[in-house]
Amino acid sequence: MNPEDRLEIERLGGFAGIGLPGSHIRSRALLAGSDLSAEERASVDALFHAQSGAHHSSSQPGADRFRYRLTLQSGDSHREIEVGEADLMESLQGRLQDELI
Repeated sequence: MNPEDRLEIERLGGFAGIGLPGSHIRSRALLAGSDLSAEERASVDALFHAQSGAHHSSSQPGADRFRYRLTLQSGDSHREIEVGEADLMESLQGRLQDELI
């Protein structure tokens, strides 16, 4: 991930069904690559590299667990993956803001 890239992180699921169809709550962060530490950028790179564009979580499924959809905009291309709660750094999870929609 480069400093000029854009990253959107969306929290999905949980008890309230955040971000799912019919939900009135959205939890997300819109970040520039320059907003992230070197460690966070490396972690995001590793997640995208490990999943190679797949749309599934590597964490164990379970009731009321969160998933995170990461969309990386780099130049004219964008890639999207979903990861489990345990896969996303806590520092990135902490950047999400909840909003009513």
